[in-house]
Amino acid sequence: MLKTRPAHADGDHVRRPALLIALVLLAVAFPGTAGAALTVGITDDSGRDSADGGAAFLATLADVGLTENRVSVVWNPDTPDTIPSKPQLDAYVANAAAAGVRLVLSVYPGRAGALTATPDASGRFVSFLAELASAYPQVTDFVVGNEPNQPRFWQPQFSTAGTPLACATYEPVLAAGYDALKSVNPAITVIGLGLSPRGNDIATAANNPSTSPVRCLRDIGAAYRASGRTTPIMDEIAFHAYPELDTQPFGVGSSWPKVGLVDLARLKQAVWDAFNGTAQPTFAETGQSVMLPALRLRVAEVGWQVGIVPSAQAAYTGTENVPTTDETNQAADYTQAIRLLACDPAVKSLDFFGLEDETDLSAWQAGLIRADGTTRPSYDAVKAELAASHGACTGATATWKHTTGVVGVAPRFDARKSRPAKSVAWSFPLGVKENALFTAGLFKLPGTVLTARSRALIGNALAVHAPKTMRPALRLTGRALAPFGRTVTFPRKRVKAGVYVYGIRLTAEMNAQRVTFLTGKPFRVGAAPQKAPAKKKAPAPKHSANKKH
Repeated sequence: MLKTRPAHADGDHVRRPALLIALVLLAVAFPGTAGAALTVGITDDSGRDSADGGAAFLATLADVGLTENRVSVVWNPDTPDTIPSKPQLDAYVANAAAAGVRLVLSVYPGRAGALTATPDASGRFVSFLAELASAYPQVTDFVVGNEPNQPRFWQPQFSTAGTPLACATYEPVLAAGYDALKSVNPAITVIGLGLSPRGNDIATAANNPSTSPVRCLRDIGAAYRASGRTTPIMDEIAFHAYPELDTQPFGVGSSWPKVGLVDLARLKQAVWDAFNGTAQPTFAETGQSVMLPALRLRVAEVGWQVGIVPSAQAAYTGTENVPTTDETNQAADYTQAIRLLACDPAVKSLDFFGLEDETDLSAWQAGLIRADGTTRPSYDAVKAELAASHGACTGATATWKHTTGVVGVAPRFDARKSRPAKSVAWSFPLGVKENALFTAGLFKLPGTVLTARSRALIGNALAVHAPKTMRPALRLTGRALAPFGRTVTFPRKRVKAGVYVYGIRLTAEMNAQRVTFLTGKPFRVGAAPQKAPAKKKAPAPKHSANKKH
């Protein structure tokens, strides 16, 4: 097998030129429960390609406790009806079934632009999916396509005018693939995307113009809604959860609109934004009392690259080209990944990328086994973890509910209780954890406090351009970008003396139905009006005191 490094696509940082075999799964299943064990496996073609039909490979999986193997099937548009490496695949499918290893076939074209090159290309690919499912009825997990948000696997990513195209053009292929596979066997689990964790969303990027995972899901959802389809397009969704840097400690997330291993709530929200209210199920939420169909998540590729220990150097060639972690940290990372995902009811499986290292240091070295055949500490760590927990959650169960507001809105309104009458500068910093559009205003209150009625009128004024009541003294519209936010700076202007308050209304860029409205605390501009001196009361008339005795 030619094992290949995953693409890290941030525009200025593409990890390796080698071709990646990737996967993502998106599914319509019943929600998982806290007691459902996590399946842990490997993404690796070595078993299929070995001369012994995968016997040694499968024995190694059994020793570690790995029970799933994702294998690539690369479709060749020049021979569209030919199953590549069929004799080897025939033998390996039978041997994996006998060994109790669940196979997942990840099916995608060998050329990035193959499915958009001609009008009938996607139809031939879909027919191949049905052919493959018919040839291997014992396999019931299929990934349709791979990393459509990366140009290594799907082109074009953008139009010549810069409009995103990739994920919208992937959607009808996934939908047709879903129908074709279900027609062969309704019990087949159709897995979508194989989503890359990163993308730069820059059509003109000199290096790897690509689509971020959050925006890819938005575009797939928009295409699905526009199609008028009334049935799902996937049963599970898979995600490739590589760290941005292998040297980062476990638990470091990625900034929006990227998604890291610890950012799965962001992924779930993006799916909800894309498909809520349609026939395509989304992820189950904490506290749902009705067992509605729900997506499950497969974290289908994970790996931390490791520096080579001196004793194994002779087995490698070339030069390492990225910063790496050490073997002790890799073992801890793999253990923590299992424990984290085992406690997320939405996650069905975790597949580490590569059982054994590639020998070329410019390729992929994140295996449990070094290229010389010796085992790393991660081998023993994963084996011990699975022997102890069997993939069950040993900590707190993860919870998630969709949000109806903008994520991470944090304005820092002016805390001063008064401002001089001559003030002309009006601004406040605004933090956000996702991109948002906003309308902000400075409002003069009719009294000295912010009443519920005044707050409602301010919200209405920010929602419409020309409100009939509560017009702002100052108004500003704009865009706040995650993760840094911005300073909301109004035009310089003096305002009339009185009591004022800031208000801001934000809408999520990925879903205009998600709105957050906030106000600050009232403050006075100019001196408080002086009270007129109280008039002295006229003295009461004196009366004679006639007392009765």
